[in-house]
Amino acid sequence: MRRPSTRSRVVLAAGAVTAATVTALAGLPASASASTVPGGTVVHGALQRYIVVLDAGSDARAVAAQHADSLGVIPGHIYTAALDGYAARMPAAVADQLAGDPRVAYVQPDRKVTADAQTTPTGIDRSDADLSPTAAINGTDQRVDVDVAVIDTGVDLDHPDLNVYRAGAKNCALALSADDDNGHGSHVSGTIGALDNGAGVVGMAPGARIWPVKVLNAAGVGFTSDIVCGIDYVTANAASIEVANMSLGGGGTDDGNCGRTDGDAEHQAICASVAAGVAYAVAAGNDSADAAESAPASYDEVITVSALSDFNGQPGGGAPSTCRADVDDTFADYSNYGSDVDLIAPGTCILSTWMNGGYNTISGTSMATPHVAGGAALYAATHPTATPAQVKAALQSAGTLDWNDSDDPDNTKERLLNVAGF
Repeated sequence: MRRPSTRSRVVLAAGAVTAATVTALAGLPASASASTVPGGTVVHGALQRYIVVLDAGSDARAVAAQHADSLGVIPGHIYTAALDGYAARMPAAVADQLAGDPRVAYVQPDRKVTADAQTTPTGIDRSDADLSPTAAINGTDQRVDVDVAVIDTGVDLDHPDLNVYRAGAKNCALALSADDDNGHGSHVSGTIGALDNGAGVVGMAPGARIWPVKVLNAAGVGFTSDIVCGIDYVTANAASIEVANMSLGGGGTDDGNCGRTDGDAEHQAICASVAAGVAYAVAAGNDSADAAESAPASYDEVITVSALSDFNGQPGGGAPSTCRADVDDTFADYSNYGSDVDLIAPGTCILSTWMNGGYNTISGTSMATPHVAGGAALYAATHPTATPAQVKAALQSAGTLDWNDSDDPDNTKERLLNVAGF
């Protein structure tokens, strides 16, 4: 955005320049300099960084050269397009003099700029992924060697904080590509495997290869036929994919075990995929109801995940709510529950990646599930021969009971995801 021109000048000490100034400047070390203030006095001082902005239409290169010759400034960048001016090092007294040059609009001290620090989302902290030797979260981009399919709205194929396996992208929805046009799938992907690169956020299994499997459209809607298409694709690539995340669901019940699925194509597909070696983490649902009435949450072969409200990444409760009203360290008021739930994980006010290279904070069992998928990925990365049932058992065994279940509707305290030992 073009800003209004600031024609006011900062004139603190303007005075005549003498030959003595230039001579003194030439003989000083790089850390010091000298200048002339009114009366011709030579002033020594440390070199500092400034931006000299000239009147529009000035010849920046010529003016910078003249200032170097006459005042001994040390020019750096020359600006000729966005504005006319230059960057330079000089003592403060010389900068004061430059402000009096009729060609100079203003002189601005240079400022240090640093990259935004990487944020550890509360769910990553509460799940102790930062203590996992496999995750090895330390701000250095060392990627966990594991493949995770995200069966969702697609994934931002170009997000700088994700390791997207573009060659593995599959579009099962009525869309132009597997690119994310909703944001949900990109958010899920970041919780699973956002890069540990010192910027943005970090995921449970940093750098995990994300396979985008688009089964939902821009409105987050799809059909069972689309879901089965995604599961079918994952199963066809089960030799490479260890874990799949399904932060989605619809009406349905567990129609039986994998030997008898009673005409449920989605369950039959899940059974085949699990048998092929893919561990599935699925959302319990956000209806404050029994997960037994939702598919695929009700299937026994998957890892069904309910949501914990945690606002500071720490046990004990007491933290104020942030993006939505709920009680810290308790069963999320929206989460489904029941005997089909296998684990609970943080799902409220979760910061993660978003479409178009962005970041966003949202809530739901959809956000809890990728924490578990990321945990499964950590385990699979170091236990390559583990079956989905063994992955599920390991996650449950490692889980803790260190959370307040006073608001859990089914009075069954599920184990809270913890990957510190993975």
